[in-house]
Amino acid sequence: MKLSFHGAARGVTGSCFLLKTKDQNGKDYQILIDCGMFQGARYADEANFEPFHFKVKEIDAVFITHAHADHTGRLPKLIAAGYKGPIYCTHPTRPLTRLVLEDSFHIMSENSRRNGDPLLYEQEDVAGVFEQCECVNYHEQITMGPGFTLMYHEAGHILGSAYISIETEGKRLVFSGDLGNNDVPILPDTEPLSQADYVVCESTYGHVLHEDPKGRTEILHQVIKETVEHKGVLLIPSFSIERTQEVLYEMDQIFEHTYHVKMPIFLDSPMAIRATELYRHYQQYLQFEANILEETDKDFFSFPNLHETLQTEESKAINDFPKPKVIIAGSGMMHGGRIMHHLIRYLPDTDCCLFIVGYQAEGTLGRQIFEGAKNVRIFGQEVKVQAQVKAIGAFSAHADQAKLTTWLQPIDGRLPKKIILVHGDPEPQQVFAAHLRHELRVEVVAPEFLEEIDL
Repeated sequence: MKLSFHGAARGVTGSCFLLKTKDQNGKDYQILIDCGMFQGARYADEANFEPFHFKVKEIDAVFITHAHADHTGRLPKLIAAGYKGPIYCTHPTRPLTRLVLEDSFHIMSENSRRNGDPLLYEQEDVAGVFEQCECVNYHEQITMGPGFTLMYHEAGHILGSAYISIETEGKRLVFSGDLGNNDVPILPDTEPLSQADYVVCESTYGHVLHEDPKGRTEILHQVIKETVEHKGVLLIPSFSIERTQEVLYEMDQIFEHTYHVKMPIFLDSPMAIRATELYRHYQQYLQFEANILEETDKDFFSFPNLHETLQTEESKAINDFPKPKVIIAGSGMMHGGRIMHHLIRYLPDTDCCLFIVGYQAEGTLGRQIFEGAKNVRIFGQEVKVQAQVKAIGAFSAHADQAKLTTWLQPIDGRLPKKIILVHGDPEPQQVFAAHLRHELRVEVVAPEFLEEIDL
């Protein structure tokens, strides 16, 4: 059994892992876990245009852990390269992935029109992904061959997210995908790991401990209150899937129970608006910390004064509303979408607060601002950063060091033979690897891009 790393190796984006194995009859198989987009300074980073470093037509199946672009963004490219096999995912992941891929194609098309950037794939390749999708339930066994089975387990990261366990060649291999934070108010908890010989584990926040998630409501409440007092603008760049829904849920609780103030709040992201509708549709997959369906508005992502600006004209009209106001807009890492226009307008404003609620990958505009840049370039324009910049880890959709360490200790009491760290920048991975070697006394490795490991 051999495992190679075609993305998210000593980096956070581009998750793509190739497993070569055999069933009990000796038949060879090759499967992919995820096929994500590399994300950096440009929306479609140059690395995405490199040919796949494996023979696409020899892949037997693709298994997607969740809908985020860094796990699904190169699926249309895979179709364009000739992949004809099944693409497995959970039921909510399929429509969420459609949103992600269609939005990605729209952004790339706009960049191509504006800057002459090449397209990574064509519209028909996006459609091809969903023609080959096969939806499965959590804990439904997928049989590839005798003695070779796979299963999805709740990851608690976003709606429909999963980690994947694989039984093959008499061993149990687990791919974490992205694991959710503790006490996410709208999702089930991450399912404990029952047993594992090898674990491929994300390490995004393996070097830190998040703030207490239970304090996120108070932190957001305080930021909103300060915005009102300063008659300013609260700008929240938010990932359209999960982070936006969590922020809306927390605001719903604040305005329902704590802070009764009339102030316009704008959800200025077509993708986030559509994703929120899917969260409503698939609410049987959600789990709320409060019985919110019995509250006044009988809705978990809406409240008075919330404006959903689906059309471009509605988005432009936000400028006409007086301060104070709140604007939630994508993209979360500030490398595309409507947030860019709001940044140009409000970053130079000392009454503005930029509230960062998600991970900012290296090379992104969001990372520059997070690390204290005083001037940034947006659409070729020099923009001063004079707004307040605040960041909170409690809204992170990723597990921190403590949760990852706990999850890596299976219920059966037998620690994995080897832990393989992916989906993390080099320094956090080094810190997390040292921590795991000390705490768990197991072998921990962080493979390089295209490295192959023999299990």
